[in-house]
Amino acid sequence: MKSTRDRILSTLLAHPRISTNDIAKEVGINAISVRHHLTNLQMLNLIDSAEEMHGVGRPRLVYFLTEIGMEKFPTRYLRLTTRILSQMKSKLSKPMVTEMFREVAEIMAEEHAADLVGLGVEDRLNYIQELLADEGFVIEWEKKDTEYHIHEVSCPYLQIGQDHPEVCALDQTLISSMLALPVHKIQCVLSGANHCTYVVNNS
Repeated sequence: MKSTRDRILSTLLAHPRISTNDIAKEVGINAISVRHHLTNLQMLNLIDSAEEMHGVGRPRLVYFLTEIGMEKFPTRYLRLTTRILSQMKSKLSKPMVTEMFREVAEIMAEEHAADLVGLGVEDRLNYIQELLADEGFVIEWEKKDTEYHIHEVSCPYLQIGQDHPEVCALDQTLISSMLALPVHKIQCVLSGANHCTYVVNNS
């Protein structure tokens, strides 16, 4: 049986931009309890709220799922992404598709360029670690003499990469652009390794 929290999230999925009272009716609990759950869900960044005009009078507060909240539900994004990439590769060469991923990574890096001004390599690595964590990666790094080894313990693009390895250009280019240093891949999970490892030489 679903918890009250899950029933509220399911209600917001089925009825975006819904009021507290309407949520209470759908879930079958009182509005005070709903407000308590909504507060907790907002603290977890699973939902958000906004004021919305509804007829005459004062605007009402409505609630909706955030992107993080949407990810709690089964999706077919992987299937759709794979189909789109297959279609792209039927019309474009593999180098062109790879270059498109590089361009996306460069745009992402540019969005964070101001935050990196004045930072050394290790501070940049910590920043990249947090940024990629938001994208679904688990990143660890270590220093070996004059080199930095960056390990992707888990990658959200693994399943896509099995059919479309061009996607690997995205994270490699992003790391290189944000470090402003060349990044070389020395092992790849798609080749049978336990994880992907990139090496940066800072000498």
